[in-house]
Amino acid sequence: MKILLINDYGSPIGGAEVLTFALRDELRRLGHDVRLFASSAGASSASPEADYLCYGTLSRFRTLLQTLNPWAFVRLRRVIREFQPDVVHVRMFLTQLSPLILPLIRRIPALYHVVWYRPICLTGTKLLPTGAPCQSPAGHVCYRNACVPLRDWIPLQFQMWLWRKWRHAFRRIVANSRAVQESLVADGIEPVEVIHNGVMVESLTRVLSATPVAVFAGRLVSEKGVDVLLHAFARVVRDLPEAQLLLAGEGPERAKLAALAEQLNISKQVTFLGHLSKGDMERAFSQAWVQVVPSRWAEPFGLVAVEAMMRATAVIASRMGGLEEILHDGETGYLVPPNDPHQLAKRLETLLRDRSKADAMGRSGRQVAEARFSLARQCEQFVSLYQQMVSDRPVVLSAKAGTPMQAARR
Repeated sequence: MKILLINDYGSPIGGAEVLTFALRDELRRLGHDVRLFASSAGASSASPEADYLCYGTLSRFRTLLQTLNPWAFVRLRRVIREFQPDVVHVRMFLTQLSPLILPLIRRIPALYHVVWYRPICLTGTKLLPTGAPCQSPAGHVCYRNACVPLRDWIPLQFQMWLWRKWRHAFRRIVANSRAVQESLVADGIEPVEVIHNGVMVESLTRVLSATPVAVFAGRLVSEKGVDVLLHAFARVVRDLPEAQLLLAGEGPERAKLAALAEQLNISKQVTFLGHLSKGDMERAFSQAWVQVVPSRWAEPFGLVAVEAMMRATAVIASRMGGLEEILHDGETGYLVPPNDPHQLAKRLETLLRDRSKADAMGRSGRQVAEARFSLARQCEQFVSLYQQMVSDRPVVLSAKAGTPMQAARR
């Protein structure tokens, strides 16, 4: 089958892009002809690139490009004409490629794979600037609540109108979690199916470290709740001074978080590792007793939690968003209320005091991850969906011969 993947970014600059490349490579391994179309924004000659690129930018003109990207339209039209895909699988397109690509795919079996809240939220987080969850549909509220400045709000509102106008170009809409599915349906976008993200299943050789170690991986930004983790860890260290906390990731909050660690007198127990490659992170986290995902926003999925489970590491995560679907509370780890350092500290201390419990929960998590969140399972589900879409393609009569033929591609 010829499959055209479409994503805003063509380099593995974030989790969504890493998953896009993994999906492409696994589908190729299964024998499909898969190409990736993306923008050049963030592209580096030192990193793997998409198969087809169009112009993209991270400059201040990005908002205008998100609304109408003529380079994406022209390049994609040519790609479709030359590649002639059987199926188009669109992941992210609202931060670079723009809704202008949608009319091009309306005659091809196409699905929209929604991996975050951007189709219904101008910031993509469903969070207010105060950090509180936003319960309102996108509109004037985005400007009134200072979620986006006026200069961005006007073109982004137009973008939202275009996407809704042309969304019927998609035969199917698939969310990566029930949390995203429910948010889309509540905003009037339905029907929506769910296919969870998947990660590679690799061989496991694991022994927990002699001393208790907790780890975190993610961007150092407010919505990830690392400050909550530091406050919780400070409580644990009072009675468990040998405990260590490793933080992998970079972001604008790093200096502020380092200062908070100093203020809480835990700087000797907390190590900022910076950005790590996947291989380096796996090595750094290989003996961890627990991985913490203290997000204060409803993670659309929670990839780091699944990666930890596949590593056989127990997980403590916020009870919200996709994380609730991943963890089995009390079996593969613990779910705690967001923004609650007291409850987080309580669960963290439970695992950092009991090595055998942490090990047992980690091994249980590995079993769940293998059964529910493997990349092979995800690809199997998508291939089944592709086949349904192709078989459902409408048949029209040839005006010349009056014989059945597949609906024409553009």
